[in-house]
Amino acid sequence: MAGPPGRPRRGETRDSRQVILDATVAIIKERGAGAVRVRDVCERAGVSTGTFYHHFENKDDLLMFFVRDGFFPATDLRTPRDDPAGRIVELYSSLMSAYVAMGEDFMKSFYTTDNAALSASFGQTDGRFPPGSVMAVSEEEITVAVSSGLLPGVRDVHQAAADICTLVKGCVFEWCLSGADLDLGEMIDRLIRDHLRAWGLRDRTR
Repeated sequence: MAGPPGRPRRGETRDSRQVILDATVAIIKERGAGAVRVRDVCERAGVSTGTFYHHFENKDDLLMFFVRDGFFPATDLRTPRDDPAGRIVELYSSLMSAYVAMGEDFMKSFYTTDNAALSASFGQTDGRFPPGSVMAVSEEEITVAVSSGLLPGVRDVHQAAADICTLVKGCVFEWCLSGADLDLGEMIDRLIRDHLRAWGLRDRTR
C-alpha cells in the first residue's frame, strides 16, 4: 500500500535519498531487514516523512531498491549472445557483487525469510517472476538460448530459471556460513556453468 505523497522539508537537500538508503543499510545490519520501519529510517536519517515519501512509496518500495532498482539496473549485458552461461553469470554476479560490497553483516541480515522484498523479487506469483527481476531476465536469456539451439536439454524454461536462482541463493547461504571466506563470484560462475552443461551447453570457457 503506497504511502502519502510527500515533499522534502525546506533545507533537506537532494542528497536526502542517499541519506535514507544509508540509514536503511545501517538498520538492516543492526536488526535485519524485517526491522525496517519508515519512522525509524526517517529518524536515523534525520529527514521528515514527507521527504521519505517524496523518494519512496513505502517501506517495500525502499527495500526493492536493494533487490532490483538500485542493484540490478536494466542495462544490456556485455557477454555475447552465444555465451548464455556467461550472460546468466553476469546477471547474478552484478547483483551479488553489489551485495558483497555492502558487507557480510548486510548479507546475513538481508537474506532472511522475513524480508518481504527479497521474497517478492526472488519468488513468483501465479507462475510468473516479477517483471524486471533477475529471475525474469534470466528466463528471457534461457528462452533465447533454447530457441538458438544453445541449450538443447532444457524442457521447461521457467523451471530452469527458478533452479538457477535456487543455486545462487545456496551460494549466498554458503558464503554467509563461511564468514565471507569464499569467493562468491567464482562459486556462482562454476555452479551455473556446471548446471547449464547438464542441459547440453557447450561452454566457451572449456
